[in-house]
Amino acid sequence: MSEPRDLLQRKVDALEKLSSENDVWVATTSGTGEPCLVPLSFAWVDERIVLVTARRNRTARNIAATGAAHLVLGPTRDVVSLEGTAVILESGAIAEEDADRYCAQAGWDPRPVDSMVWIVFWPRRVQVWREVDELEERTVMEDGRWLV
Repeated sequence: MSEPRDLLQRKVDALEKLSSENDVWVATTSGTGEPCLVPLSFAWVDERIVLVTARRNRTARNIAATGAAHLVLGPTRDVVSLEGTAVILESGAIAEEDADRYCAQAGWDPRPVDSMVWIVFWPRRVQVWREVDELEERTVMEDGRWLV
């Protein structure tokens, strides 16, 4: 086990993961509490996450109903956990630059598929940890503001 990272290093590591990876687990719940967990491709765009899913998928329906999601990336011993708010956008409502950045990071272009919607997610709380020795001080963002 390595030495625990300080908060600044955890933020740097989290931003690196958000900028370089392209798959994330997305957890949502319906207005009545039905949970849903799915992997989706994503892009980190200007302090927010852009995702795409089919309009009829439960993830899209849950976000439309609650405006909330919980995203997690990384393996068990290198976690970036993000809680936040989200909105659903139809294809014509996403900024072209945001769509282009999604395509570049995610590795595919959903724009030709009519059944897809865009999800824009704003993190409100971000936690980063590797081992048990990093669990206690794992929060690097709270209320949408970086702590370091």
